[in-house]
Amino acid sequence: MENQNKFISFIGGKNIFYMLAFFILIGIMIFIYTKVSFIFYPLEVILSTIVTPVILAFIAYYLLNPVVDLLEKFRIKRIWGIIILILGISGAFTGLILLTAPEIEAQVKDLVRSFPDYLKQLGTTTEDWLQNSFLGPYYDEGYNWVMDRLSELPQLIGTYISDGFQGVQNVASTITNTVVNIITFPIILFFLLKDGKKFQRFVIKIFPPKFREDARNILNNMDTQVGSYIQGQIIVASVIGILLFIGYLIIGLDYAFTLAIVAAVTSVVPYLGPTIAIIPAAIIAIVDSPFMLLKLAIVWIAVQFLEGNFVSPNIMGKTMQIHPLTIILVLLIAGNLFGVVGVILGIPGYALVKVIGTYIFYKFKKRYNKYFGDETGKYEIE
Repeated sequence: MENQNKFISFIGGKNIFYMLAFFILIGIMIFIYTKVSFIFYPLEVILSTIVTPVILAFIAYYLLNPVVDLLEKFRIKRIWGIIILILGISGAFTGLILLTAPEIEAQVKDLVRSFPDYLKQLGTTTEDWLQNSFLGPYYDEGYNWVMDRLSELPQLIGTYISDGFQGVQNVASTITNTVVNIITFPIILFFLLKDGKKFQRFVIKIFPPKFREDARNILNNMDTQVGSYIQGQIIVASVIGILLFIGYLIIGLDYAFTLAIVAAVTSVVPYLGPTIAIIPAAIIAIVDSPFMLLKLAIVWIAVQFLEGNFVSPNIMGKTMQIHPLTIILVLLIAGNLFGVVGVILGIPGYALVKVIGTYIFYKFKKRYNKYFGDETGKYEIE
């Protein structure tokens, strides 16, 4: 009976009934929402409009806030430091675009024009190899299957043309959203850099005084986890792009600058990004010559070795403490649920969930030690 009373106290005592009632009310609210969700359509439009610039502003905030803090240490007022930093980055970015845009434009146009030829030549080479290999008997069957699918192409094109007006509307909507994002992003970033600490104090004051210390610890841990990941991942991706550009130049691979930029951008997504980045480079190298493919493989292995053993350990450190298998699973699940946005934001989102889960488990261990620790042994609490 005593153990039973301890267990009831452990799970919350009478408060457990209030918790159950609270969750039941949440379930009822969700059910009602599914029935009258059309009422909230304007709110959904507002949220979908501001979510992109807010996310971009938070990413830029974690990158620029340490620099603004450093300028404050040199007795530069925060608002002037923000203005100087934003103007300096805007000027540097504009200058970089003006200097590199002609080269990038020329390479991209040439790559877009030549890439179908690369694919065609690769297909011809693959076809010759398949016909002369043990897979030859199955080649004709596969070829016929592809041609059958292509025969349906005119019908699909007709369907897409009939939906053309809807497509125009979508393009117009996309352009509008892009303009809104470009305008609102720097404004949100400015106020985040200026009042970010005030915002955290405001959020903490929303909680009852009893829970404010815990809320402060959770927010600080979230800030550390997400900030370290964003800063580290962008630096790592930039270093990978630079190393690959140098490597591509050394081996004489065509479109080195464009392929390095693609690698840097996709490397923001851990594990999956570098794999995606190597595909266009590998296609160009295969068409060039088998020796070029070998040189590309050597460059890629060297860059991955440097990144895995020197760059990431020193830049990312042990802050995230996420197993590589967990990262891959999170990326796959987030990608299936939310598409490209999920792949990019999956790991930071997981880091936030992990902070909250770690806090809940910490409270669970303390509560278990309080009621059952003397009888069965206590949890180790760091």
